[in-house]
Amino acid sequence: MTRTLSATAAMAGLLFASGAVAQQAPDQNAQGPAPTPPPPDQNPAGPTTAPATMQPVTVTGSRPSEDFQTTRGSIFRMGAENLMDVPQQVIVINRALMNSQAATTLDQAVRNVPGVTIGSAEGGNIGNNINLNGFSARTDIYLDAMRDRGQYYRDTFALEAIEVLMGPSSMLFGRGSTGGVINQVTKKPGLKAATELSLQGTTNGLVRTTADVNTPFGENNAARVNGMFQWGKASTIDNTNVMDFGLAPTVKLGIGTPTEITLGAILQHRKDNINYGVPPLNGFPINVPRNVNYGLVDDYTEQDVIQLNATVDHKFSGDLRLRNQTEFLWVNTSVRQTSGAFVGILGPNPTLGFVQAAAGPNNTPYSGFPLNQLSIRQISRDRNINDITLENQAEIEAKFKTGDIGHLLLMGIDLNYEQFTSKTYTRTGSCNGIPLATGSVGCTPAGFTVGGGTPGNVASIPGNYASSQAWGFGAYFNDTIELTPWLKLVGGLRWDVYAAQIGNSINSANTVGNTTTPYLFQNDYFTSVRGGAIFEPTRQQSYYVSYSTSFNPSLEQLTSTTGSQTLPPENNEGYEAGVKYEVLNGNLSLNGALFQITKYNARTANADGTFSPTGTVRVKGVRVGAAGRITPEWQVFAGYAYLDARIIQGITNIGGVGNTTGMVPLNTPKDSGNIWTTYTIKDTYEIGGGMFYVGQRYANNQNTVQVPEYFRFDLTAAYKQPTWELRANVFNLFNTMYYDSLMASDGGRAVPGSGTTGLLTFTYRM
Repeated sequence: MTRTLSATAAMAGLLFASGAVAQQAPDQNAQGPAPTPPPPDQNPAGPTTAPATMQPVTVTGSRPSEDFQTTRGSIFRMGAENLMDVPQQVIVINRALMNSQAATTLDQAVRNVPGVTIGSAEGGNIGNNINLNGFSARTDIYLDAMRDRGQYYRDTFALEAIEVLMGPSSMLFGRGSTGGVINQVTKKPGLKAATELSLQGTTNGLVRTTADVNTPFGENNAARVNGMFQWGKASTIDNTNVMDFGLAPTVKLGIGTPTEITLGAILQHRKDNINYGVPPLNGFPINVPRNVNYGLVDDYTEQDVIQLNATVDHKFSGDLRLRNQTEFLWVNTSVRQTSGAFVGILGPNPTLGFVQAAAGPNNTPYSGFPLNQLSIRQISRDRNINDITLENQAEIEAKFKTGDIGHLLLMGIDLNYEQFTSKTYTRTGSCNGIPLATGSVGCTPAGFTVGGGTPGNVASIPGNYASSQAWGFGAYFNDTIELTPWLKLVGGLRWDVYAAQIGNSINSANTVGNTTTPYLFQNDYFTSVRGGAIFEPTRQQSYYVSYSTSFNPSLEQLTSTTGSQTLPPENNEGYEAGVKYEVLNGNLSLNGALFQITKYNARTANADGTFSPTGTVRVKGVRVGAAGRITPEWQVFAGYAYLDARIIQGITNIGGVGNTTGMVPLNTPKDSGNIWTTYTIKDTYEIGGGMFYVGQRYANNQNTVQVPEYFRFDLTAAYKQPTWELRANVFNLFNTMYYDSLMASDGGRAVPGSGTTGLLTFTYRM
């Protein structure tokens, strides 16, 4: 208890001492081509006989570095471009902040949002597994406001910003969004020619290069191409080599005209060796050296991504606008990975999976079984996944008045089709000459990385073939009503139908006693609502309250293989009350919010492997944040979140075995926060750094595996010239041992974060 209180006090002191309690949104000062100028006046005023009057001219110097602050959003359907008019917290990590921190992955970037935690890879899911406000957001990741559902690892090379909208939002986005949504905003072409090239190298041996080229053509058109290549060792952990490349071409036609057409694509290939972490021992992650990896040298996760996007944005007038957006996404993931699953001892009959050992100081096994006598059973995680999404959204925005009352009405239709297939494979070997259970490759010493490959006599055996598809339709409207210049009401309604079917090759005869579902078809209908009130006594302050709902169909992830009965959707509702301020002449944004999110009909696992819709999970929280400049040279990005999360009704198996009622949901820290600050000297030298804090968490819903809190400190320094920049970053300055991501598989696995790492970036602009 003492440690938790002291950590909370330290975090609050850091935040409020710097005057930083704020919020973020997409960047109006992001790098790349300059904003599109307005179209020339088609009806210039005629000559006038009035005498010419000299107008005052204000000259302002350029800021010494790009802004961390953002005040305007990119999500069309929020019903407001100015984030002060959105009755929910919206936190934005823009390109300036990502560059300052050298954040190259989605996981690295969203750590700037308190209340976000990362899940690791496991048997069913691969790629980015993010928890938001204590709830999984794996299917709540978007790309330019279109659902980005594929299971893959996302890079930031083609992104301008990442917007995190807090709270249930099915009225805006359809199914999902219990804790909120994460929207990736891609770089768009502009009418100013620009080129940016970068080269990076780390002390671990990772080399990365990127290119960003924007070229106007014609009078109102431009093309922009972003590229990325990286190769080498990704962290201080053994066997974490990567070889990735990507290309993102975009063409925008009619810039600044009534009709703008944007055609874009993101093409990526990755071949990485993923660290699946360490298993638990005596209620904690097993205490082994940070660099240990229980995988094999011939492991790999290979991914190919093709994302195509077409957008037509037509303005009939200043008060009427139509936007139609179409997306195609194909992701193929081929996985041959090995994870360390269970701890055991070796002997004539290995007892892998059962340890007669207690926990000593620093979680060191003893009672006759020191670390050098323990072994880890290795589990194969092999599969081949194909994921296809096709979606179209048509939205109309209309501004009008009824008497003295103003309206901003948004209406839309959402159509989508999804297809998913997954073929699993198992490798089964032996340990100390004793055959292991199906799917167990072998065993390895607990205290170090062996570095070998899969034994030659261990074959890859095909397993279940799962196939599924889903169709979705949504129709919605949202009205922002301006009763007075200082009082606005927001109300929205959406109706969704979601139809999904799944099939599994195993148990096709539906054998009695086998819980694997051979075939299942389900239709879900749901009505989502959104309501709020915004009080703005001045342009610099906003006070709001809001209510919103969302739903999660039982077949939402198209991966269910257990339970033969159809289950109703999980219902979610959120309440939020908050404040937003712009201070210091608008240079610093501050925000704070109180919120409560409740999930009803939560699916809870039964003893026989089936599920029942009997659970309730509730998260009450407080979040504050700051983004912007305290002085022209000194800027900050900071936040803190307190989450009081509880499983109100969980598993109630006979005898209380596995009971989760009253427990804390996995990977949900009570306290978390971050602060990042930089100071620029004479427009040339920049120094800065920050701290990331995550409180104590649990690696499973039974709360039997506890993961300790951590503070991680990073530094940055840069030397800037008009056309080039040299930046140094140091990650995990004090070589803190911490756990970066968690997963409930195998009793609760934890992935250690990288040790101290240096990075040097050279950027050239022309």
